[in-house]
Amino acid sequence: MPFLSGLGLAGPAGLNAYIPLLVLALADRASDKVTLTQPYDFISSTWFIFILLGLLLIEIIVDKIPGFDHANDLIQSVIRPASGAVLLMATTNDENVINPVIAMILGLGVAGSVHAVKTISRPAVTISTGGLGNPIVSMIEDGIALVTAVLAILLPILAVILFLVLAVFVWYSSRSVGKLIRRSKGPSRTPPPPSNLRQ
Repeated sequence: MPFLSGLGLAGPAGLNAYIPLLVLALADRASDKVTLTQPYDFISSTWFIFILLGLLLIEIIVDKIPGFDHANDLIQSVIRPASGAVLLMATTNDENVINPVIAMILGLGVAGSVHAVKTISRPAVTISTGGLGNPIVSMIEDGIALVTAVLAILLPILAVILFLVLAVFVWYSSRSVGKLIRRSKGPSRTPPPPSNLRQ
C-alpha cells in the first residue's frame, strides 16, 4: 500500500509538483495513514508547508497565463520529476518496501512522463483556442492532481487506476488536438513550376 500511495502521488506531481507534496504533508500531520520518517519528515514541518503554499499560489497563477505557462513548464521540467521522486521515496521509506534508488527512478519516470504529456499538449491547446482554453485546462489539471493525491492517501489502488485512465485520455486527446491543428492549416502549397515560354 505505501508503494501504491507513492505511485498515486508521483503521477499528479507531473501536473503540479506542489499539490501532492502538500496533501502528503497534511496527511502526515492530520491522520495516521501516513507516517513520514527521517529524512523526509521535513515535508510535514510548518516552515515547509508555508513554502509549499507560496509556491503553489505562484504555480496556480502563472500556469493559467498563455505564454507564461510555457515558460513555467520549462522550469518545472526539473521540479516536477524531482517532486515525484521525493514523494515515492518518502512514502516507501518507513517500511523499506522498495530500494530507495529504484523508488527514485520510478518517481522520476512517472512524474516526468506525465509532465512531458502536459508540456506537449499545452501548446496545442493554446493554438486551437487562441489561449482562452489555457486557464480552463490548467484548472482541470489542478483538480485532477488534487483528487488523485487525496485518493492516493485514502484509496491507493483506485488512485493509480484513475490516474492511468486519465493519462491515456490526455495522451489521446493531445494527439487528436494536434491532428485537428494540422488539418486546419491544410496541406502546404508549393508554387507551380514556371511554364515554358514559346519563342
